[in-house]
Amino acid sequence: MFLQVENLEKNYGTTKVLRGMNFSIQEHESLAIVGSSGSGKSTLLYTIGALERPDKGRILIDGAELSKYSDEKLARFRNQFIGFVFQFHFLLPSMNCMDNILLPAKIGKHDLKKVKVRVHRFAKELGIEHCLKKYPFEISGGEQQRVNIIRAISLAPKLILCDEPTGNLDSKNTQVVIKLLRDVAEDIGSTLIVVTHDSSVSESFHRKITIEDGQIIS
Repeated sequence: MFLQVENLEKNYGTTKVLRGMNFSIQEHESLAIVGSSGSGKSTLLYTIGALERPDKGRILIDGAELSKYSDEKLARFRNQFIGFVFQFHFLLPSMNCMDNILLPAKIGKHDLKKVKVRVHRFAKELGIEHCLKKYPFEISGGEQQRVNIIRAISLAPKLILCDEPTGNLDSKNTQVVIKLLRDVAEDIGSTLIVVTHDSSVSESFHRKITIEDGQIIS
């Protein structure tokens, strides 16, 4: 298995957010995690992506047990292995879109020339090549989200994690973004996990799990 979640628990103070979750996913699969607000689905995603540490249980990604990694090693792992797409794009306003996209590559000391070629290809496919030299405040919300997606996939990560990537979009653009994520994951050979409260989004994924009160109910 590419990803294994075993007896996962996560608490914030006395609040139990994840209550002993178990599931696995194969390489190149796509998985939708569905649940209402407060169900624990975003916490699960952040824990899988090593942005949060579990209180109990373990997560293995491609054979690596993340709970045993130091903070420094986790940071390198995230940079080299995982691409994050958040509901809010978190683009830095002081940088143009290209510099925003290239920031993870610069931090990880990747070959910028190769990354730029990939970025221009994705930008052309998404119809936002004209945005690359602009600043985030100069482009639309939909264009900002596509820049956000390109930043997440610019290093061709093995795992793409998306937290409500269509939360601010209408139904038409929601389907466009979901198809884009599926196509991109297939193109670069990534495993794709998307958290959503929208049950219609999950219909195009290989698998779906539904979470309620920090537990998998289906």
